Amino acid sequence: MMLLLVVMWVFMNGSQRKRAKQHEALLKAIKAGDKVTTSGGIIGIVVTVKDKSVSIRSAETKLEVLKSAISEITEREGEPSQSPS
Repeated sequence: MMLLLVVMWVFMNGSQRKRAKQHEALLKAIKAGDKVTTSGGIIGIVVTVKDKSVSIRSAETKLEVLKSAISEITEREGEPSQSPS
């Protein structure tokens, strides 16, 4: 029984670490012009990138959010958007 718990813990911890590394790589790859989505659901275009924050423009509003609040990059600058088929 204890062995089963240890194996489950290793798999869960490993996948969490992998996800954290992927998010860290995503944050390092953010650049001006990228279209991003925040964890709060705000969609905008990156205007400037700082050490711990990014400025995004959403509609007619410019917002400064923490990099850690960026959940995904939906479109890269210069790359055409991929529409689902």
